[in-house]
Amino acid sequence: MRAISISLALYLTTVSLGLGAAAQSAAAVAYAPTEQACPAGTSLVRQVGSNAQRQTLSAGEAAYVSAKQKVVAEAWKKYLANVRSHGKAALPPYVDELLLGQRGHGALPKLGIATSGGGYRAAIFGAGIMNALDGRNQTSVKAGTGGILQTATYLSGLSGGAWLVSSLAQADFPMLPELIFGPSPASANNGWLADIDLLTPGGTNVTADNAYIAELLSEVSLKFSKGFPVTVTDVWARALSRHFANGTTAANFFENSLTHGAGITFSSITNVPSFANHEQPFLIVVADSLVSRNNGSAVTEAGDIVPLTNPIYEFNAYETGTFDPQLGAFTPTKFLGSPPKSSGVCVTGFDQLTFLEGVSSNLFNEFNTSAAALNASMIGPIINALHNAFPETGIRLDSAEIPNPFFGISPATFPDSDQNILTLVDGGEDGETDPLQPLLVKARGVDTIIAIDAPADTSDNFAAGLDLISTQARVKLFPGTYAFPPVPSTTEVYLSQNLTRRPTFFGCNSSAASGEPLVVYIANGGPPLGQAPLTNTSTLQLQYSNSEIEGMLNQLFDIATQGIPAETPKGLEKDPVWPACLACAVTDRSRRSVGVARSGICESCFARYCWS
Repeated sequence: MRAISISLALYLTTVSLGLGAAAQSAAAVAYAPTEQACPAGTSLVRQVGSNAQRQTLSAGEAAYVSAKQKVVAEAWKKYLANVRSHGKAALPPYVDELLLGQRGHGALPKLGIATSGGGYRAAIFGAGIMNALDGRNQTSVKAGTGGILQTATYLSGLSGGAWLVSSLAQADFPMLPELIFGPSPASANNGWLADIDLLTPGGTNVTADNAYIAELLSEVSLKFSKGFPVTVTDVWARALSRHFANGTTAANFFENSLTHGAGITFSSITNVPSFANHEQPFLIVVADSLVSRNNGSAVTEAGDIVPLTNPIYEFNAYETGTFDPQLGAFTPTKFLGSPPKSSGVCVTGFDQLTFLEGVSSNLFNEFNTSAAALNASMIGPIINALHNAFPETGIRLDSAEIPNPFFGISPATFPDSDQNILTLVDGGEDGETDPLQPLLVKARGVDTIIAIDAPADTSDNFAAGLDLISTQARVKLFPGTYAFPPVPSTTEVYLSQNLTRRPTFFGCNSSAASGEPLVVYIANGGPPLGQAPLTNTSTLQLQYSNSEIEGMLNQLFDIATQGIPAETPKGLEKDPVWPACLACAVTDRSRRSVGVARSGICESCFARYCWS
């Protein structure tokens, strides 16, 4: 990735003098929030309780999930048919009975899929694994894994995973290759345009890049002039919008008269046909918080940037907030950005889809170890230009800022109760790069999680289980709120036992009383079947050619379908009964709920795939 030129700071400082005129561009108008009188009966804060017995879902989420179960019931039947057609192993009768609904719809599995952070690498990795689980992909159907995606009730994403899942939701839940490369024939959405660099799309043309960044600044200027906080995350969001929101093609990428995804809000996902028809899993995106730190001179701490005790915030189409017991409160996502202690004023348009993608993926505060380090980083020139274009005392330009809807709530336990602004950063900065937290909320009743994991834990950019270790540690801090199965507490165990190089089941022996879900862990731990590695690219790689992505997707299909590879005279080959083992895993909690013992292929699968 080519760094932004230092000369850009001077260029943007000059350009910023003309931002007032540019602020009325279509993108600037669409991106800027607006204030209005709150609709009658609006409540801007909903408190949800601090333990499992008091947790409640929003009315919108509860209604969606209830209606989704009818779609899920049919999806489980289709998935079962795909596993059967694979024909490599006979499933125990109880698997058929459960997935056909013969034990009642209440006994159907409740599945969540979490896809991790790790920049473009993680977005591609998550897309590749989900593509192998997609019942619309006939290659996946033939492999015996297709159809699981359609059975998922929840889908969570973080950082690069948030780019994937939110772009998927707003694009009406297309097949994954279409999402990445665009539909054929081409439409207003041309896919991710990954071959165009996120921050330096001009290639070797520095002048074009300077003009591009200046345009991004102009698109956030009206938001600033209306009195809302603007930080580097807003500029980052406008760059992401060219790739992960509908409305941009390669041909119009530099056209400044277009909105380029501005105006597509997170709450507007409810209007997308596949959401209205309950075909999508319920989407959740995650971000971390820097508590009580809206002082621009603050720098990062050693180790993980965010302590595990800090609140984790989640965004869904209906609400934004946290189930963490320090706060346990939510605000309507549609009205995110409304003033604290609102006197009948509601803000709309603050919840821009790509702004929340940017909040979840904002790692820029990691450069802020000192003023000199921040200025020397790849965003230093943008930071300086923001300071000059939008002067404001004490602003934290390296993070995301949202007016605090929870001002004055729970002052004894909520550290930001007295802050006007919430300061948010990449959801993986506390070490939890896989967004498992929202799927552990007991009110959601998720009994099985497919954890897709692609961080850069090792020196060669592979996973080593650090996020599972962090999640386990955090859940122990809040035992009455969340439950998580035992996992290894050191990366040495993951690596020495190859737990990241093949699918691993965690929680196989957890009791029903524990409330712990079964976790099917599919990590980017190494290349499959003796192939050369393609999926361990750098988190800071912001540009991929189509051929590079195609190679990764092909390898990812093998990662998702290999199971535990077996040595044969032909070399390493896929486990022929992996599709049956996966079916055993996703039904195991339901099996337990109806009081049936594991048997047949499921018993031997668990002996092989479970970590104990």
